[in-house]
Amino acid sequence: MRIANLNGRLVLLADDGAIDIEAASSGRFSSDPSAIYDRWEEFTAWTAGTPRLPDPAPFSPADLRAPAPAPRQVFAIGLNYHDHAAESGLAPPEQPVVFTKFPTCITGPYGDVVLPPGGHTDWEVELVAVIGRTARQVAEADAWDHVAGLTAGQDLSERRTQLAGPAPQFSLGKSLPGFGPTGPCVVTVDEFDDPDDVALGCRVGAELVQRARTGDMIFSIPRLVAHLSALLPLLPGDLVFTGTPAGVGLGRTPQRWLAPSDELVTYVETIGEMRHRLIAPPG
Repeated sequence: MRIANLNGRLVLLADDGAIDIEAASSGRFSSDPSAIYDRWEEFTAWTAGTPRLPDPAPFSPADLRAPAPAPRQVFAIGLNYHDHAAESGLAPPEQPVVFTKFPTCITGPYGDVVLPPGGHTDWEVELVAVIGRTARQVAEADAWDHVAGLTAGQDLSERRTQLAGPAPQFSLGKSLPGFGPTGPCVVTVDEFDDPDDVALGCRVGAELVQRARTGDMIFSIPRLVAHLSALLPLLPGDLVFTGTPAGVGLGRTPQRWLAPSDELVTYVETIGEMRHRLIAPPG
């Protein structure tokens, strides 16, 4: 099942079209894309038990928005691939390295992202887990039962702000407006051949700058859900950015940053791709 946000309305994507959920359910479920995660089990039972949904209607992919647009919490994991830890000059962590992205940075799968003045803005392709059931002290073996689905993400990072001393400012440097693209849809776990081993990557223009598989992650999604939920509750609609592989601009020689007019293309196997154009700051 593929859930999306079409111009602010909750839809189910099928056969290259979209089914409006509020209309198809005769108002049982709201059109609000963020509300469905609090009723995820009820919703999935309804979709499984409905013998025939309306025919999908054509739509423009440019009208897709963030599929989980109002998370109460956004977690992000650093150094979660061995090759990215190596390019950062750091040893692989023994426990997940956790920071936050503020929810106001979340944006959709297409459109423009304004670069900050004089910045060093970097790309980081990531697989993002969307929580579909409150998770508190969940065992690793049960973690997938608490995940609504997976989506693509970019953990865009303003490196000057992120690394400004005397202590790093990870959450600030990674939470500027538009610095949390997600989409184009949330795909339920059953749609993946192996949700623990998914191909992902990104391009800047025509250049492929990152390519990996999530099977290379140090800490799997079930491990991350277990680790985080041991400390605090994960809530329906929350996002977990699971880390980026090698190939970021910070780790290159010479270092490379996103520039005005660059197109950033992000892809995740089974989910699809996102496209963003970087534009100069006003003034």
